[in-house]
Amino acid sequence: MRMPVAYMVGMLCLFVQAIQGTLPPLSQKAASIFSDLSPAELRAVRTFLMSRPELGLQPSKGGSLAKNSLFLIEMLPPKKSQALCYLNTGTEPPRRRARAVVFFGTGAKPNITEYIVGPLPVPRFYRPSGQPVAFITRPMTQLEYKLVFNKLTELLAPLNQFLKDVSGFGLRDCQDRCLTFTDIAPRGLASGERRTWIILQRAIEGFFLHPVGLEVLINHGELDPARWSIETVWYNGQYFGTPQELAQQYAQGKVPIVQLVSHPDQTLFSSFVPRGEFNTGPPTNVHGAKVCEPQGHRYSVHGNLVEYSGWSLAFRLRTSTGLQLFDVRFNGERIAYEVSVQEAIAFYGGNSPATMQTKYIDVGWGMGSVTHELAPGIDCPETATFMDVYHHYDADAPVRYPNAICIFELPTGVPLRRHFDSNFQGGSTFYAGLEGHALVIRTTSTVYNYDYIWDFLLFPNGVLETKVHATGYVHTSFYTPEGIPYGTRLHTHLLGNIHTHLVHYKIDLDVSRQAPVCPYRGVLPEIHHWREGIGIFRHRCFIWTGGAGSPRPHLELEAGHPLGRYHLAVTQQHENEGVSSSLYIQNDPWHPSMSFENFLRNDESIDKQDLVAWVTVGFLHIPHSEDIPNTATPGNVVGFLLRPFNFFDEDPSVASRRTVIVRPKESGHGVQIQRWTPESPGHCVTKVPFSYNGTYSPI
Repeated sequence: MRMPVAYMVGMLCLFVQAIQGTLPPLSQKAASIFSDLSPAELRAVRTFLMSRPELGLQPSKGGSLAKNSLFLIEMLPPKKSQALCYLNTGTEPPRRRARAVVFFGTGAKPNITEYIVGPLPVPRFYRPSGQPVAFITRPMTQLEYKLVFNKLTELLAPLNQFLKDVSGFGLRDCQDRCLTFTDIAPRGLASGERRTWIILQRAIEGFFLHPVGLEVLINHGELDPARWSIETVWYNGQYFGTPQELAQQYAQGKVPIVQLVSHPDQTLFSSFVPRGEFNTGPPTNVHGAKVCEPQGHRYSVHGNLVEYSGWSLAFRLRTSTGLQLFDVRFNGERIAYEVSVQEAIAFYGGNSPATMQTKYIDVGWGMGSVTHELAPGIDCPETATFMDVYHHYDADAPVRYPNAICIFELPTGVPLRRHFDSNFQGGSTFYAGLEGHALVIRTTSTVYNYDYIWDFLLFPNGVLETKVHATGYVHTSFYTPEGIPYGTRLHTHLLGNIHTHLVHYKIDLDVSRQAPVCPYRGVLPEIHHWREGIGIFRHRCFIWTGGAGSPRPHLELEAGHPLGRYHLAVTQQHENEGVSSSLYIQNDPWHPSMSFENFLRNDESIDKQDLVAWVTVGFLHIPHSEDIPNTATPGNVVGFLLRPFNFFDEDPSVASRRTVIVRPKESGHGVQIQRWTPESPGHCVTKVPFSYNGTYSPI
C-alpha cells in the first residue's frame, strides 16, 4: 500500500490516497471527446440554428446592430462525471455538444442568450444555458467597429484641419496618411453604459506607439448609430465639451498644440526593421542555433492526443479562452483532469482619460480566437509539429487559422540530473548525467497590442510546467508632463503606461483517480491577509476609523475581476463552475453575469471533496525605453509547476535511456562510457562523438 501522495501546485499541497488498479490506455478515440469542433461540426451547428425560424438569425456581417446573429460556436466539454465514466471504464462516450452564443438585438429587451446544441455531428435540439445577459455587455464585433469608425469620421469632421495640422494625418481623404484608433474598456463607469474612450493614432507600422494626443469619449449604447454622440474630447492635457469647441478654440489660437514630425519608414522607431550595430561579437546576419531531431520525433500526435516520455493527454484550443489540457496522465496514472488557461487581464495607470480607465479583461476581446499563424524557426522550431485550428467567432462560417498550435521537444540546455563524483585525488569515481528535454505545447494570442505566448511543458520526471510570455507593443498614451507619475517617457511624444498583468489558470487535479482532499484536521486559526482577500474563510465586515473617528476611504474592488486578490484559491468541483471568467465581464465588471468570487463565498467545505485549484500569476510592467519597438520576452514570463511529492517510488526519469555514465577504467588509463543512445546524435549537431575525460589537475 502506498503512502499518501501529492502533487504540489506552487505552495499548495493537495494530498490524495493512491488507489490500486490501472486505467484503460488513453486512446485517440478517448481523447477525441475533448477535441474542438471540426469545420463540419461548426457548419452543422450553424446551419441548424440558422434554419430555426423562431430564432430569426441573420448574417453577422453587414446590416445593423438591431438584429439577431450567431456570435460564437465552440465545443461544450462533457460533464466531468460522464467523461470519467467513459475514460475509466470504457462505457458509451458522452455525446458531443456545442456552445452557441446568440445576440438578440431585436425586440423590446435585446439580450445575449447561450444555447447548448446537440448531439453532434447531426444536431437535433437546442436549449438555453443559463439566464440571458444584458445586450449592452456584448463583446465588440467587426460590424460595430465599422459603425464606430464611420461615426467618428462624421462627428470629428470639424477637427479635420486640426488633425492634419498637428499630426499630418486625417480621417477623410487621407490616402496613405490616415488615422486609426484604439478603444478602451470597460466602456463606461457603471453597469448599463456603453461609453468608450478612443485614442486616435497614426495608421503606420506599430500604430500603438503613435498617438496624436486626441482622445474622445463616444456613447454608442443605442442600437441606432444615428443616436451616437461624442460626449467629451481631450487633447494634450485639456478637456473640451465637443469637437466643435476644440475646433473653435484652435482657430482662435487658444489651444497649445504639439506638432508631430514625420518619420521615414526606414527610421520608424516602431518598426521591426534592423538598425544599429553590435559593438562586439560575430556578425548576426547568419543563422543561430537550431533545434535538431537527428532520429526524428520522440513524441507522437494523433488528433488531439499527445504522448511523450510517459505522458499522455488530450488538448484543445478553446475559442473563448485558449489552450486546455484534459486527462493528463503519467505512466498511465491520471495526474489531472484539466489544466487550462482561464483569463488574462491588464490594469493600467494614466493621467489621460483613456489610460486611467483601462482595465483590459482579455476573454472579452476573444482571447482564444486570435491564435494566429506561428512562424517556423521563430515562434517554434522548424522541427515542430504544426496544427491548424478552426474558430467560429464573429463570423459567418468557420475560419481556419493555419499552424496555430505547435508541439515540439525542446532541449532545455541544462541537465535534468547530473553528478560529478570526485575522488579528491584529481579524478572521479564516476560522472553521470541525463540530458534535459521537455515537450512543449504552444500557441499564441494576439489581443490587439499584446502577444501572449502560452506554453505547457512536460518533463520526463513527472513535472508539468505552465508559462506565459508577454510580448508585442506596449499600451501607450500621448506624453504630457502630468503623465510621468503613471509611466515612462519612451519617445518624444510617447508615454508607456504602467500596468499589471494577471493570468488565471484552472487546475483540476485527479491524482490516481482520487479527488484531492485537505489533509488537515481540527480548527485552523483565522487570519485575515488583506492582499489575499478572504481566503477560504467566511467574510466579515470590519469598520476601521482614523484618529478622529472618521471612516477610512474604502477601495471598491469591482466584482468582475477578483482574480488579483488570490494567488491561489481552492474550491469544490462543480459542473456550473467550469470557467472563472466570461465574454461579458469586460463590458460590465460592476454587475457581472458570473463572478469567480461567488465560487469562494458559498461557504462550502473543502475537506474530502473533489477540489479545483485556481492559480493567479502575474507581474508589474513599468515600461522602459527597451520596450521600443517591442516588449521582449526575457523577464516578462510567469507561470507555475505541478511537481510530484512522494507520488513515485523514485524519480521516474530513471526510465530514460538518454543517461550517460562515465567511469574510469580499472587500469587507471582512459574512461568507460556507458550510454543507451547512439554514440553520435547525427551530422546536424556535430560529427564529433561524445567524449568525456573526468579529470582535473593543476597547470
